[in-house]
Amino acid sequence: MINLEKNADGFTISIGGNTVLSHSAARPFMYAGCGNELVDMYRGNFQIEDRIVQRIGLPDWHFPDLPTGSLGGGRPGSGTARIDAAGILVVFSAAGKFGISCVLAEEDGRLVLRFKCDDTAADTSNRYWFRLPAQPDERVYGGGEQFSHFDLRGRRFPLWSSEQGVGRNKRTRITFEADVNDRCGGDYWWTFFPQPTLVSSRHYYVHADCPAYAAFDFREPSFHELEFWALPDSLTFGSAPSMLELVQDVSALLGRQPSLPDWVHDGVILGIQGGTETCQSRLDRARQRGVPVSGIWAQDWEGIRMTGFGQRLMWNWEWDPQRYPGLPEAIKRWKKEGVRFLGYANPYVAAGKPLFEEAAAKGFLAKDACGKDYLVDFGEFDAGIPDFTNPAAYDWYKGVIRRNLVDFGLAGWMADFGEYLPTDAVLFDGRPAMLAHNEWPAIWARINREAVEEAGLMDEVTFFMRAGFTGSQKWCPLMWAGDQNVDWSEDDGIGSVIPAALSLAMCGHGLHHSDIGGYTTLYSMKRTKELFLRWAEFAAFTPMMRSHEGNRPGDNWQFDSDDATLDDLARIGRVFVTLKAYRKAVVDECA
Repeated sequence: MINLEKNADGFTISIGGNTVLSHSAARPFMYAGCGNELVDMYRGNFQIEDRIVQRIGLPDWHFPDLPTGSLGGGRPGSGTARIDAAGILVVFSAAGKFGISCVLAEEDGRLVLRFKCDDTAADTSNRYWFRLPAQPDERVYGGGEQFSHFDLRGRRFPLWSSEQGVGRNKRTRITFEADVNDRCGGDYWWTFFPQPTLVSSRHYYVHADCPAYAAFDFREPSFHELEFWALPDSLTFGSAPSMLELVQDVSALLGRQPSLPDWVHDGVILGIQGGTETCQSRLDRARQRGVPVSGIWAQDWEGIRMTGFGQRLMWNWEWDPQRYPGLPEAIKRWKKEGVRFLGYANPYVAAGKPLFEEAAAKGFLAKDACGKDYLVDFGEFDAGIPDFTNPAAYDWYKGVIRRNLVDFGLAGWMADFGEYLPTDAVLFDGRPAMLAHNEWPAIWARINREAVEEAGLMDEVTFFMRAGFTGSQKWCPLMWAGDQNVDWSEDDGIGSVIPAALSLAMCGHGLHHSDIGGYTTLYSMKRTKELFLRWAEFAAFTPMMRSHEGNRPGDNWQFDSDDATLDDLARIGRVFVTLKAYRKAVVDECA
């Protein structure tokens, strides 16, 4: 039951006896104002500054559709009303200005607040703050995928999709070197997958329907403050007797992942690069040592380029027959042996390559302010961004995924990136890129999902992503934790994967894994044998067990660097396979 209780100074709203909203003249629920942001993107790393010009509390309130009385527009009096599907309109303002209407309604047992500005507020406001009552001992989770902290209390978390940073802790040498050399050190809140959802230990959650830049501030003992750079369409509150039921309701609201193909559970997916013969020889050696192998993941199936960062890919999303001769036949042969072949794709096309030229000729790329195709620096090479707000471009790119990956025979792929939409890009549908930026990874997830669904292969083909936003839950089958350092650190190494998986699960996305051994190999970091094996042991208890060579394969310990490593991987892989029935049951709970 959702109750609104009014007193002489304000009102509170509770769900099942749990107070989730409180408003009074002295402590307003809402604030409105104006700010000027400065956004600088360098290779997916964002520096965002904001100068607040005005911030005004909205202490005044009234219920215009109710008669004067216990819940009328006047301040005197008190009373209680039940909020139902019909809804109750309340208007917040400050001395007659900044009028923001809010309809309070019950929808499927949840409290939903839907907002609308009057003309004055719409013309003068682009910043909005909401304060929710808190308790000193309350714990808060969510915020999307948070790598450094599971309990968010005591900190402020900007919510913006970006590179996760290298090091992600300003007190460490690695972060310092990354900042000095490449402007990419990051900080504790940097994430590929932000989401404006908080889950409280008081057994309630709130989710904002708003793609704009946001920041959730949990530093105060008596309130949580949610900041948005656009007025949310709605805030949805839910409550449940237990945390399990609470998270189930979050996932019911936002959507649930499909189950994984059965073959994923049958062994290790080996990250291999170098060509068809290399894949075959390394597969043979692994199987000879007893490693249960369910797949080969060869991200270089479409070609490579060398950069200062290390080995990168061609970004043209079609088979490279020079690097992988005879691959179609090999894929069929491996599949008969119980080994699937997986590849790689992302939502960008490298300048000068055939897919880029085709997209440019068709007018399918996002534009800059001068109307030219927007070229983004991805680290010593440029790429264009297919404009998914253009239905024709959306369908074209989905067709690329369908023809070049699904129909080619790939059983899965890393659907990488999604975070690089520049905030000054000009999009086909006219929406500001600042509002489209966070949503881009979820749109990218939908493209991949539809390509697989339309091929009728959801039971056979899967993909995994690092970037996301609200909606990714129902489109993306599996997340991976992104580009961890090849080290033990809690902020960006193996230790960061656990809070990342848990925080994302609290937001409704429960299927998560990571690169065995990590990825980022820079600033003297090199993967050791012990790190690889410990990571493999950890991965045996996740939905997918998949290795990665890293961006500098020659510097890192690999699954076949010696026979002892292969023997240990065989043992760990057998644990993974033995848990198949249990793991499938748990995975199905997320679906």
